[in-house]
Amino acid sequence: MIAANDDTIASRISRILADRIVTGQLAPGMKLKQDKFAEEFGASHVPVREAFRRLEAQGLVVSEPRRGVRVASFDLNEVREVAEMRAALEVLALRHAAPHLTPSILNEAEEATVAGDDSRDVRSWEDANRRFHRLILTPCGMPRLLAAIDDLHAASARFLFASWRSEWEVRTDHEHRAILAFLREGKTENASAILERHVQRIGQRPTKGPAGARRDIFAIAG
Repeated sequence: MIAANDDTIASRISRILADRIVTGQLAPGMKLKQDKFAEEFGASHVPVREAFRRLEAQGLVVSEPRRGVRVASFDLNEVREVAEMRAALEVLALRHAAPHLTPSILNEAEEATVAGDDSRDVRSWEDANRRFHRLILTPCGMPRLLAAIDDLHAASARFLFASWRSEWEVRTDHEHRAILAFLREGKTENASAILERHVQRIGQRPTKGPAGARRDIFAIAG
């Protein structure tokens, strides 16, 4: 086991490196060197190794014998796998959360949707989108389930950044609004059906960018 202080440092390092991987600052296939990050964060190798283990558990890095740790690559099949897993787990969480969703929580979720619609870049859109999903799912009161969903969201965000790092199209999220409308009416199964379809759309079809440029991998969804 690592010491409590090392655990805190490892958590900070893993959060920062996860953000760099998700946003593409650390590219797929890039080798991650313990010495480099130990020096950058003023830490020993112990918390850096622990941070790498946490990133590997999230599917963001891979550890290869005699080759060290590298940023994980991904393809369309992985995008679809993540979408399927997220859809199943988020629907489960929503069904448990629905009885505990208050008007205040739903109003906050609506504000997050508006913020997403007003976003002018992928980073602000992803922040707003993540906030929406967390707000409607957190009341399920199932921390392990929420942690798994959070890891899958990180993977989804990584796919999104890979496609939309340089240009962005403004959009209106009608599905978020439909989910909220059904939740306000107490129609959990209707909301769940839209949520499932909403998340599964990730990676299912090519989209076109603002200038008509074909994007063969990731739709803006989820």
